[in-house]
Amino acid sequence: MTALTLSTSSAATVRADAVVVGVAKGAKGVVVAPGAEAVDKAFGGKLAAVLETLGASGAEGEVTKLPAADGLKAPVVLAVGLGEAPAKGDDYDNEALRRAAGSAARALAGSKKAGFALPVEDAEAAAAVSEGALLGAYTFTAYRSNGNGQNAKGGKKNDAKSAPLGEAAILGCKPRDKEFKAAAERSQALAAEINRARDLINTPSNDLNPKSFAAEAQAAAKEFGLEVEVLDEKALKKGGFGGLMGVGQGSEAPPRLVRIAHTHAEATKTLALVGKGITYDSGGISLKPAGHNETMKCDMSGAAAVFAAVVAAAKLDLEVNVTGWLALAENMPSGSATRPGDVLTMYSGKTVEVLNTDAEGRLVLADALTRASEESPDAIVDVATLTGAMVLALGHRHFGIMANDDAFRTSIHEIAEEVGEQSWPMPMPDHLRKGMDSPVADIANMGERMGGGLVAGLFLKEFIGEGITWAHLDIAGPAFHEGAPWGYTPKGGTGSAVRTLVRLAERTAAGDLG
Repeated sequence: MTALTLSTSSAATVRADAVVVGVAKGAKGVVVAPGAEAVDKAFGGKLAAVLETLGASGAEGEVTKLPAADGLKAPVVLAVGLGEAPAKGDDYDNEALRRAAGSAARALAGSKKAGFALPVEDAEAAAAVSEGALLGAYTFTAYRSNGNGQNAKGGKKNDAKSAPLGEAAILGCKPRDKEFKAAAERSQALAAEINRARDLINTPSNDLNPKSFAAEAQAAAKEFGLEVEVLDEKALKKGGFGGLMGVGQGSEAPPRLVRIAHTHAEATKTLALVGKGITYDSGGISLKPAGHNETMKCDMSGAAAVFAAVVAAAKLDLEVNVTGWLALAENMPSGSATRPGDVLTMYSGKTVEVLNTDAEGRLVLADALTRASEESPDAIVDVATLTGAMVLALGHRHFGIMANDDAFRTSIHEIAEEVGEQSWPMPMPDHLRKGMDSPVADIANMGERMGGGLVAGLFLKEFIGEGITWAHLDIAGPAFHEGAPWGYTPKGGTGSAVRTLVRLAERTAAGDLG
């Protein structure tokens, strides 16, 4: 991953391949953001005018490169847009800084070092710039050919021009200040785990299946001192995990349930995180139509987010017990696959009529939620690429939040907005529950088509232990980005929800959630 340093150097004196400055849209044109004063001075106070001549407007994510003026050590100046300039006396929004740093880092791929002279009025702003730079520099090159028949996975180097930025130096900081130092360390730990989640999501399903995913968790547990337990297909069958077995029985790669936990000797609260981990989703017998299969390696994004969040909690030594449950299966059609109309007996003992085998995520989550409830955590949060209906409702950048407690749902929404993840609270209408009534089982895995994302949440609610606070994050929209990169969001796996889960763990450790 890109190296991160805090530097007291000015934009004029930093020795780097490029210096990054911020510009914004002011009332009368482009304005230069704080941090770029030395660069503006080198241009005779006319940096904004030069940039306007080159077509820059200060719009969010806009990148303009120009040769450095005399007096600057770096040979290139990269101006990145921050969007609308804040009102006089106000600071730039941290998410605007995060996105700008990400755009700049991506534009500087192949460079060894860049100095980021963006507004860092405090440690939080420095953290935002740091996160944006580290996340924006991310690349996934494990399967890229280097042009001679070898590929990067075999140990060969990729084209230097596509290599990520080598080092991001955040200028105008106080490296010895405790708050700035802690912010940098947290940013590095968090970005590393988000990028771990991205790597897992981007790994094709022929290399990542339930068994190999579980092995990744076991390796991380050994490295970071985490507790880990893996239930294989024999243990799952013996334990009565009908949801996991029912979804996974059509595949040659059998399912797994992984429990991975960070524990702290001083912790008084326990947070359980449950992730949907469908390493490939064909839809099963209810096969997905053409055009809907190509990205289904991403259907384990929830499990990747949970895994990454638990490791991050360990790296940050958070004073809270965080237990991750990874519900891993591959949903394939075969002679042994579950059929529409079959009835599964879940780990909870409830029976489920499977009306659609492509509504499989809720089945594996149901078993994991019941198992997580047995440990009586203070709260459970599940994360899943669960429904296309949520994408229709909220688009590709927001995830939906549902909960059995309005205050908890509001807290998670506020946390997500605070860390820069777009989300929206969703209702759980009681009247939609009736649509899942089954003539042969306790409940069906499908209900009314309209409001399908809400129906899925109501199904999951049935498997939460009595008295346990619970929330459900449907990340189907933002988990996998198929368009052009923007801000710090790459093409492919995004690591959606990791930041929200980690901040939730931090808040829980601090006692801010009651």
